[in-house]
Formats: sequence, C-alpha cells, structure tokens
Amino acid sequence: MNNTWAKRNTGLLFITPWLIGFLIFKAYPFASSLYFSFTDYNLFKGISTYGFMNYINVFTDSKTLKAMGVTFRFAFMEVPLKLVISLLIAYILNFKIKGVNIFRTAYYVPSILGGSVAIAVLWKALFNNEGLVTRMLNTIGIQNTPKFLTDAGWALFILVLLRVWQFGSTMVIFLAALKGVPTELYESASLDGAGKWRQFFSITVPLITPVIFYNLITQLVQAFQEFNGPFIITNGGPRRATTLMSILIYNNAFKQWDMGLASAQAWVLFIILMIFTAIAFWSQNKWVYYSDEEAR
Repeated sequence: MNNTWAKRNTGLLFITPWLIGFLIFKAYPFASSLYFSFTDYNLFKGISTYGFMNYINVFTDSKTLKAMGVTFRFAFMEVPLKLVISLLIAYILNFKIKGVNIFRTAYYVPSILGGSVAIAVLWKALFNNEGLVTRMLNTIGIQNTPKFLTDAGWALFILVLLRVWQFGSTMVIFLAALKGVPTELYESASLDGAGKWRQFFSITVPLITPVIFYNLITQLVQAFQEFNGPFIITNGGPRRATTLMSILIYNNAFKQWDMGLASAQAWVLFIILMIFTAIAFWSQNKWVYYSDEEAR
C-alpha cells in the first residue's frame, strides 16, 4: 500500500520544495498585498482603518497620476525601440560574415551586465554634467551640451537608452527565429525579383511574428517593472520626471512606511499591465502568423 502511494505521488514529492517556496515567497505575499491594499497598514503602527481609501488616492493623487504617465512614456518609448534595434541587429548578424560569432557575443554582453548596479553607476558617470559624453561633445565643438540627467526633457530618454542598450537577449531570440526561416523562400523571392527589403517585410517579418509577439510581452512586463536604473541614476528626478511607479511604490513602502498605499499602487500597476497584455493577446489574431496552424 505504501509503495503504491509512493509511486503515485513521486512527482508531488519532488516538487514539494518548490511548492513550499512558492506558497511562502510568492502566494502569501501576493495575497497579503491585496489584503493590505484595503487598509492603512503602517510598518510600525499597524492597521487602524479599512476601506477603498488607497485606491481613491491612487486615482486622485497628482504624484501617483504623474508617475503613471512617466511609466507609460518610458514603456512606450523603450519597448518599440528595443524591439526594432534588436531585430535589425539580429537580421544583420544572420548573414554569413567573417567574425560573426565575435559580434554576436559583443552585442549580447550588455544584457548580462545591464541590470547591475555597477552599470547604472557607470551610466550616471557617462551622462552627468561633467561626464564623458559631455566632454566628447565639447571636444567636437558642441559647447551648449544638454544637462542630460538634470533636464526633465532628457533624463527619461537617457534611462530609455540604458534599457535599449541591453538588447542582447532579445536579439538572440530573434536570431534563433531567423535561423528557422526556410532559405528556399528567399531563393524563390529572389527569382521573382524581390530585393532584400521586400524579402524582409514580406517573408521574414510574417514568419517570425510569434517571436515578435513573445518579445513584445516580455519586454512590456520588464518595462513596467523597471527600477534599478531610475533609482540609481536619477532617483526619480529631476522634478519627478523619472519617477516610475516602481520608485513611487518603493518610496511609499520603505520611506513613508505606508504599506497600504504602496500595495494599492502595486495592484493598480498589475491590473494595468494585465490589461495591456490582454489587448496584445487579443490583437495577435490580426497580425501573428503560426505556420503549423491557422492564424489565431
């Protein structure tokens, strides 16, 4: 009897460590944040009030609304730029050129280093008022250089540039997809007189749309969760021009100790991200091509 039970539940036994970790470190905090979002929970004072006051605050507080707008601008600049650049580089590196493996490695390295604190500090040193970029521009005769990190018009773009620079992992996925496009399709198109750009937009892009869709979703999720770069480089400034929702949530939770408001903001951000993801999944019926079945 015991042997039979053990055989039937061997799989459950093996995933028990993961299951315990999931319940403690994922499911419990997830449920707790939802509960705390309906309270005025303070890390040191506890809970005294229950209600929807935090959600009302999210949609009426000017700081929260501005942080939402900054987050949208950051995501809608970063994601398209990163996808276009990574696809273009992957397309170029898909050709048989000398030393191509060296170039692939070089372009991938920033993805490994990009999320680190050290790279964020280096990026800040490059673009500060006396940084290397400013000195290089002065050297070539541009004296009135922008104040990249203290100008509200430039600061967010510099953060976007950091994320776009980390296109290596997205590029590798695109490169794998490009390897799967049948070469005979290009040969047939060439015989019909189609040039490289026509082949790219009429053959390559339609056949890799599932991978474009995958990268779109993953990059969108990462963009809405961005924290390290803005926190270290600008700390939300200047004048809250780079205060993303993630930074605002952190400030409310661990500087103001207002865990209730921070939880509500996190849930609103989660719901907004879910809405964008749902729209993307709905839209795939119109532009994503699956070769093994009819377009969904």
